[in-house]
Amino acid sequence: MPDMDLDGTFSWEGRRIAWGRAGSGPAVVFCHGTPWSSWLWRPFAEALSTEFTVYLWDMPGYGRSSKDAGHTVDFEAQAAAFTALLDHWGLDRPHVVAHDYGGAVSLRAHLVHGVAYASLLLTDVVAIPPAGSPFFRLVQQHPDVLSRVPPYIHEALVRAYIADASHRELREDDLAALVTPWLGEEGQPAFYRQIAAYDERYLVENEALLGRIDIPVNVVWGVEDTWIPITTGERLAAAIPGAGFTRVEGAGHLIQLDTPVVLATALRTWLAARLSPPAGPA
Repeated sequence: MPDMDLDGTFSWEGRRIAWGRAGSGPAVVFCHGTPWSSWLWRPFAEALSTEFTVYLWDMPGYGRSSKDAGHTVDFEAQAAAFTALLDHWGLDRPHVVAHDYGGAVSLRAHLVHGVAYASLLLTDVVAIPPAGSPFFRLVQQHPDVLSRVPPYIHEALVRAYIADASHRELREDDLAALVTPWLGEEGQPAFYRQIAAYDERYLVENEALLGRIDIPVNVVWGVEDTWIPITTGERLAAAIPGAGFTRVEGAGHLIQLDTPVVLATALRTWLAARLSPPAGPA
């Protein structure tokens, strides 16, 4: 199993997008959310690379991609970037797996930009209104003030915010990996900038188009998600024709770290079913 890294770079409208690829077989593309990066999906992608060609990428403004203050990082910009990146890779109907903000991005790329997928698996996604934790909404109201707090206060805020997404206590090395991209002169303002860019009208637009989806979709949700309640996931699945819904006990919003074995099993089962020929008559 390869040790996957983001060793590719794609330039798009002045942004630098870091990406990585591994394995062989049908294409599976992972989309992360906020305030995360592709790091959350890396072990799952590595495990699947024995059967699939897996792709990771950091959205502009996140992880190892560029964080230029002059670049818009809202849903539309990210969906356009994703559309361009898929074209750059030359992929035709990949399987897409998305978490959090990546849900809205992948849905918008499909529904608005016309990108074709083979299937879509959505895990605890930001996709339909309302969305956002209480801290998220506070930052939206005061982004300039909070971006100027002393670095040690900022780090404490980000650590507490990220830790709250998990139903189980995060290991220190996992917490550090999630917090570090948001520290320093570049990371601190970028953290508040990406929250301030949230615009719920894109979610309203997505929701109005969900009935058009005609590909296999499964919605996976942590029962203990306090950021986006499971009732939102149920509403989302009900609005997508034929979509399945999987409840994951013992998982919060950070389902990748709360119940990794359950999620890995769900991913492999979902993808394997998409590749299996339909059963013929008995």
